[in-house]
Amino acid sequence: MKRIAMFKGKQTLSFVLLILFSAVFCNASENIVLNNPQVPVKLTGNRFLTFNTVIRVNQIEVARDKNVGRDERNLHSPEKAMKFREAIEKGFPGARITWAFSWLALHDTTAIYRKIRELAVSYHYRYGDEITFIPGAYFANAYNSTEQVNRDLHDGLKKVSEITGNGYRPKSVLAGFLSAKNQEYLTTKEGIHVCQGNLWSQYAIDNQDGEGSVSYPFYPSKEHFCKPAQGKEDFIDCVNLDGWTMDFLAARREGFAQGLNSRMGVGPIETLGTYGLETGLKEMLHTTEIHFDKGFELNGFAWVTNCWELSLSDTGKDGVFSTDYDYEGLIRWLSEIKKRWPDVKFITQGEFGLIWREHYKNNDFNYRFEERGSGIGGSDADKEITWYMNKKFRLAILRDLNTNEENIIDFTRYDLKAMEPESGSTRNWTLYGDINQKQTRKQDSPIPLNRLSEDQKKMIRRYYPNLLKADK
Repeated sequence: MKRIAMFKGKQTLSFVLLILFSAVFCNASENIVLNNPQVPVKLTGNRFLTFNTVIRVNQIEVARDKNVGRDERNLHSPEKAMKFREAIEKGFPGARITWAFSWLALHDTTAIYRKIRELAVSYHYRYGDEITFIPGAYFANAYNSTEQVNRDLHDGLKKVSEITGNGYRPKSVLAGFLSAKNQEYLTTKEGIHVCQGNLWSQYAIDNQDGEGSVSYPFYPSKEHFCKPAQGKEDFIDCVNLDGWTMDFLAARREGFAQGLNSRMGVGPIETLGTYGLETGLKEMLHTTEIHFDKGFELNGFAWVTNCWELSLSDTGKDGVFSTDYDYEGLIRWLSEIKKRWPDVKFITQGEFGLIWREHYKNNDFNYRFEERGSGIGGSDADKEITWYMNKKFRLAILRDLNTNEENIIDFTRYDLKAMEPESGSTRNWTLYGDINQKQTRKQDSPIPLNRLSEDQKKMIRRYYPNLLKADK
């Protein structure tokens, strides 16, 4: 009996030592991962991949005590969170992702959500993942006043710090869309300078529209979150990031026009969930190539971002999301990225935004993108699109590969006065230009390059002197 008691005592001692070692290791890991991350100092010369996930209780959490849409409790579990994170690490070892919790997901007292929060915190210390808050579980401004969104941001971020411990503060916020006033509050009052605050080209899908911005990072104007700041007087020191990278050809459509999804790109719903594993993966990689190949050549750096809500699983061969959490599509997409572009830096959105902020002190960017369609969905195989984006305007030219005919499908000026709608009053926060790619107005019909006004031509030539050379 004494030997047994002694053995049990040794077991207990070993267990205690293991716990102490784990605690020390976690703190050491935090120092290794967070204080000395292998993140490039410079933006130029690098390819970046950021990946976000959203954990919520209700599909649309309109307010702290009001919901719209389906209850998603049965779509979340600790097992799913673990398998999801394992898939990320398997597909791309060493990746750091961003976990965004809604108000209810931060405060739910059930065992399921408590465990999911604990897991996210453990991944922060183990991998260097970012934990942050998402107001309204997307689309906060469509339902709430500016003041209420600010209160939610303050209290939500405070709760994130509490559950993470050790004085943690996220580097960014996830929002879907976030108004200019709220982004200004975020940077001046909360000290956070990165926000996923726009969904590039989103129109007539989900519960808010926000078409009209540039697709890569920019500092927003105080007038409108889709408008790049023009100078010191309207400058918000908050790097405004897109939510997920889309196929430019698919994105030019309105909503589900022609039975196609305008949000198709790297997102799982529009690819794996619609076309199945093989075709869906092909489209995800096609969209990735736009940036990591030609885009890298044109811009000197490249960025792809994705958001995979935890309520989703992977897809089977029939294109329907399964419930076994095998995440084959996710693993294969990440593995192929690692194989094709081994230099890719897979970091949190907060880290990427701050790297961009260190490089660009103002909106002196000049982005260019070129794409020839994949032939999947709205990515027309016989079309080629070229985008030009700077702080003064964005311009899109669509070319028909059969006829070689070129037309302007978008010309949005940012040097003009803009105004956001009143918070909580409408779903449509679109910033319209002279011609908008969605073609929802009569004036949006595509036009040949020679149909531009002299003022428009003069403005374009200032940035791209050779673009309209033949038209002189």
